[in-house]
Amino acid sequence: MIETTDSLRECAAPAKLNLFLHVTGRRPDGYHTLQTAFQLIDWGDVLHFTLREDGLVHRKTDVPGVPEASDLVVRAAELLKLHSGTTLGVDIEIEKRLPMGAGLGGGSSDAATTLLALNRLWKLNLAREVLQELGLRLGADVPFFIFGKNAFAEGVGEALEAVQLPPRWFLVVTPKVHVPTAAIFSDKSLTRDSEAVTITDFLAQQSCSARWPDSFGRNDMQPVVVGKYAEVAQVLEWFEAVAPARMTGSGSSVFAAFRSIGEAKAAQAKLPADWASAVASSLDTHPLFAFAS
Repeated sequence: MIETTDSLRECAAPAKLNLFLHVTGRRPDGYHTLQTAFQLIDWGDVLHFTLREDGLVHRKTDVPGVPEASDLVVRAAELLKLHSGTTLGVDIEIEKRLPMGAGLGGGSSDAATTLLALNRLWKLNLAREVLQELGLRLGADVPFFIFGKNAFAEGVGEALEAVQLPPRWFLVVTPKVHVPTAAIFSDKSLTRDSEAVTITDFLAQQSCSARWPDSFGRNDMQPVVVGKYAEVAQVLEWFEAVAPARMTGSGSSVFAAFRSIGEAKAAQAKLPADWASAVASSLDTHPLFAFAS
C-alpha cells in the first residue's frame, strides 16, 4: 500500500471464512442469534481512496448491480462524515475480486476498509470501538473486519473475542450462483435452536486438528442452501473425495483447509476447468489494523 498526504492506494479488503456457523435462536426483532468463528484470509477486494476538499463522496468505479448510492462503501463514507462532522470528501475506486453472494463478506469487508482508511485519510483518529459501532449500522459482519483479528463471535455476530488460530491454506470454490442471505435466514427449514458451544471447546478442537473443518461444528445454513442450489451441492460432493469441506456464511462458496500451499494447489488442479476458485493463506490480523486504536 502506498500512502501519501492526499491518497491511500492498495487498501486491502480481505475475505472471511466462517469456520463454523450455528444459529442458536431468533430475537423478537427478527434477527437471528449466532455463534461462529471468523477467519481472515489473504484474498479480497482492493480499494483506493483519494481526498476531496469539497466534501463530496464519489465512487469512481462501476459495480454491476450495485447503484452508487446504495453501495456499502459510499454509505460507510457518508456515515463517517455525518458522525465526525468532517468537511472533507473522497473519491473511491474498487477492484472487485470477491464474488457477490458467496458468503465471503465482500461488501462488509469493503465497508470496513472504507471506515478504517478514511479514519486515517481524514485524520479523525476515532477509536476502533467507535468504528465498530458505526459498522454495525451497515451490517452484522462489518464490526468483525474493523475488529481486525480472527474471532469467536456471538449475538448477531458483533460480540467478538479474539482467538489464535493455526496457520492454514484454504481452497475456496465458488459456483456461479448468487445466494441471497435474506432468503436463507427466512427459510422455514433453517435450524434455529443449535445448542450453544463454548470458545474453550472450539479452541481445543482447533489445536488438535491441523486439517479443518472436520473437527468442529457445522454450518446450519448449508442444508438449506444445498436444498435450493444444486451447484453448491455439486461442489460439496466433489470435495468428498479430496478434503473435508464446508460452506461459508450463507453464500455459495465452499472451502477446505490444508497444511501447505502445495496441498491446496494440488487439490485446485483437480477441479473442473470451468469452476472458479482461489487458494489463499490465513491471516492473523487485518492489513489496515493500525488505522484505528
